[in-house]
Amino acid sequence: MADQTHVLFVEDDDVIREATQLALERDGFVVTAMPDGLSGLDAFRADRPDIALLDVMVPGLDGVSLCRRIRDESTVPVIMLSARADSIDVVLGLEAGADDYVTKPFDGAVLVARIRAVLRRFGHAGGGDRVEDAAPAGGVLTFGDLEVDTEGMEVRRAGRPVALTPTEMRLLLEFSSAPGTVLSRDKLLERVWDYGWGGDTRVVDVHVQRLRTKIGQDRIETVRGFGYKLKA
Repeated sequence: MADQTHVLFVEDDDVIREATQLALERDGFVVTAMPDGLSGLDAFRADRPDIALLDVMVPGLDGVSLCRRIRDESTVPVIMLSARADSIDVVLGLEAGADDYVTKPFDGAVLVARIRAVLRRFGHAGGGDRVEDAAPAGGVLTFGDLEVDTEGMEVRRAGRPVALTPTEMRLLLEFSSAPGTVLSRDKLLERVWDYGWGGDTRVVDVHVQRLRTKIGQDRIETVRGFGYKLKA
């Protein structure tokens, strides 16, 4: 639930950090705010927050590197904050393991909505839309050397476990529920990222690429102009 959700917020701009912290706290979140990446990493390890908001450009340890360090230790959801929508830092952050990003300057209500959407995917925020809720019926599904256990939420490739983040797992479950069917980027944004509005499809593209590196580059096929499909 929101009043039980602990947010780690790393932002070096004092005004943005303080204003955003107050806004999140008014919405019932518990916030630990840090001005740089190294103190943010220490706070993450000490507090184990439910979600991390990381500005890309922070001193000491930049947001992308901090995200990578967090992802090495945890599957906690991460949202990157970037001052430019077209910045390469956005893609770098997603490749480092971030689940979503928000462009600055942002509206407080939009940020809260994005946080809650991510938390729902991870089984927080009142228990809505857990990863398990996205699972197709069928138990263990097999696609070549890939096995997807939709009840145990486990994936194996050639008999070996594959570690996926919750967002990657939800993405794979969407593909597994309709093998051979082309899923558009907009549909995946709606189903996996819970976007009820238009979103940046780079989020989908980067996560598909990350998923491919784990389950096999040829397992998910790109259908140019339409989207992606899982090879049956």
